[in-house]
Amino acid sequence: MKIKLLIFLGLALAGIRGMSAQAGTLPIDGWESALDEAIGAHKEYVAVREVRIEALRQQLAQTDKATTDYFRLNAEMYQEYKAYICDSALYYLSRNLRWAQQHEDREAADETRIRRAHLMSAAGMYKEASEDLEKINPGELSSRLLPDYYECYRHLYGELGVYTQDTFRRGRYYSLSAGYGDSLMQVLSPTSAFYLERREMEASASRQLEEALKINDTRLASVRPDTPEYALVTYHRSMLYRLLGDREQEKYYLALSALTDIRLAITDHASLWTLAQLLYEEGDIERAYRYIRFSWSETNHYNARSRSLQTAGILSLIDLTYQAMQEKQNERLRFYLLLISVLSLLLVIAIVWIYRQMKHLSVARSHLEQANEQLQMSNHIKEEYIGRFLKLCSAYIDRLDAYRRMVNKKLSGGQTEELLKMVRSRDVLDTDLKELYENFDTAFLHLFPDFVGKFNKLLQPEERIVLRKGELLNTELRIFALIRLGIDDSSQIAEFLRYSVNTIYNYRAKVKNKACISRDDFETCVMKIR
Repeated sequence: MKIKLLIFLGLALAGIRGMSAQAGTLPIDGWESALDEAIGAHKEYVAVREVRIEALRQQLAQTDKATTDYFRLNAEMYQEYKAYICDSALYYLSRNLRWAQQHEDREAADETRIRRAHLMSAAGMYKEASEDLEKINPGELSSRLLPDYYECYRHLYGELGVYTQDTFRRGRYYSLSAGYGDSLMQVLSPTSAFYLERREMEASASRQLEEALKINDTRLASVRPDTPEYALVTYHRSMLYRLLGDREQEKYYLALSALTDIRLAITDHASLWTLAQLLYEEGDIERAYRYIRFSWSETNHYNARSRSLQTAGILSLIDLTYQAMQEKQNERLRFYLLLISVLSLLLVIAIVWIYRQMKHLSVARSHLEQANEQLQMSNHIKEEYIGRFLKLCSAYIDRLDAYRRMVNKKLSGGQTEELLKMVRSRDVLDTDLKELYENFDTAFLHLFPDFVGKFNKLLQPEERIVLRKGELLNTELRIFALIRLGIDDSSQIAEFLRYSVNTIYNYRAKVKNKACISRDDFETCVMKIR
């Protein structure tokens, strides 16, 4: 099992490296399709990370908790979860802190507290982060951990400055953040990647943008396209192009950063929702909506309060604009449907007029041929643009015309008694009613194909309706089919089904008595059948 997991992991990682390498050479006008494709395949990238996590979890379960391997594996689990699920990352850091305290390993405990405080401050847990840092004595920290300690405080006060509502405190927090930033630069190695990052940030803050871009060039050349570091450097580069006013380059590097985040299954990111905001400002509402919805789902998966606050505002704005755009499209659609309906009505009127003209011109042979051509044309129009119900009306017209000719023939032949006998018979009426109900049943079941089954679920098992062979609906079902269509007046239902109003009342009451739910809610539930 472990071998299979490792083989799958290796293949998956190789595939991701191949795709991520393409990000470094992605043409500036090809980022949209590449990003859409990555979003569509994001579950595959998540699966790769989950395989790595599961492999580590199995190793951890088999490791003695008293060994340093246990501490190391917990740290590796933290690294996997750090940009994936905040809660889980904090959980494994807390396990390592307990281990370090039990083994009285002060350096391990300090390192874990710094990591946990940095993650907490990024997640909006400022009080908890401050409490962790206060437990660390900077005078006893090793030179290896001192930069991380200063950076953690710098980040904490910077976050507090951004999100506090107190103007006085904001200035104080920014001042403290800058002070720790100065201390950080004093202990960082000038050759370290973090030193270059801070230099770039300082140059950007002082509007030395060309200098900041040169530093970013150095950083970009030192990272691989398939790493979280690449996502961070390209994100910083996009911010520089924003200050330079180059929108196309800004979007391009945001897209590169977002591509890397998605392909590495990093859910703690800012690139995609920042890109969505840019697209929204440019009027590309549909793409902005897709990106911000995906980014919001990733943010929820990461489960950090501050990230949700960062994306909530732009999500709400884009969502409202998208809904307004959809409503306008729906309004246009309703207008077009109304226009089509009016044209269809005019078409029906035109067909009727043509039909009458044909009758007037049927005397002459030449006129009859012309009328036949017009009739064929009108039949073609009816087949093309008029649906089931116009065909039904046409059939009734033909039937009435045939009936007229038959009456005329019998009157001309003096067959009045036979004619009277036919007129008094209900056979024609019964046949027409049967056809009407069959058409109604067919049309209704086309709209609600599962009506009978769902209706029976509202009845007690022993009272459910069983249709006879060849029967689409019976009288009881037909009554409630009309109610489902919005015709709940018993007098109207009685008129359509040719029953008395009392009979309809009795049918409705009888069915409600068979219901497995409240009688008062029965017809409401029928109306909800889809």
